[in-house]
Amino acid sequence: MQLFYNPDINLSTNIFSFDKNESRHIIKVLRKKEKDQLHITNGKGLLFNSEIISANDKKCVIQIISAELQPKPWAYHLHIAIAPTKMNDRYEWFLEKATEIGIDEITPIICDNSERKKIKTDRVKKVIVSAMKQSLKFQLPKLNDPIKFSEFIKKKFKGSRLIAHCEETDRQTLKQESVTNDNITVLIGPEGDFSTKEINAALQHKFIPLSLGKSRLRTETAGIVVCNAISILKNKD
Repeated sequence: MQLFYNPDINLSTNIFSFDKNESRHIIKVLRKKEKDQLHITNGKGLLFNSEIISANDKKCVIQIISAELQPKPWAYHLHIAIAPTKMNDRYEWFLEKATEIGIDEITPIICDNSERKKIKTDRVKKVIVSAMKQSLKFQLPKLNDPIKFSEFIKKKFKGSRLIAHCEETDRQTLKQESVTNDNITVLIGPEGDFSTKEINAALQHKFIPLSLGKSRLRTETAGIVVCNAISILKNKD
């Protein structure tokens, strides 16, 4: 299956026109023609089966044939709050692989040791959309605006809340007991780790300290380890 994405399609849509860029890709690059079928998701769990009724490379028009609700493959809500990496491509790699594995929400957090305090939102959203389509998922992860660490930890959270850091203190390993709840929020720090002040502040807000093993991991690697480990732990049944 080749999957297309458009957030504007919903259950009341009958006829839909793609924009100029997407139309050119469909008609010129993929060489689709009238009566060819396209599979489209709106990123909200719906799969639309459609047929091209006007194969115009400036305005490709499709008619919706049917719509099916696709259940999410994982039965939990994972929110990873992770500091932007110094190199943009490493952060994009995390976003791509986390989307492929399965994640619900991502928040870039700005920390005391952050070397990068901004992200190119439009660009990283394209990375997430591309990964969703490639991995044939129908739920687009929510990408939140960047926020200061000190503000993020004051938010209200449901379920398990964890902070992964490298300080030699008492920390839990990522195991079934750590993620008994189906709502999981995990904090991942920048290349220089969270500051001691940030760790203490998180503990005061009921975050549980977490160890990801004996190796010192890059930020993006730590994010993928968390994403994959929780997928295995929560889906083992």
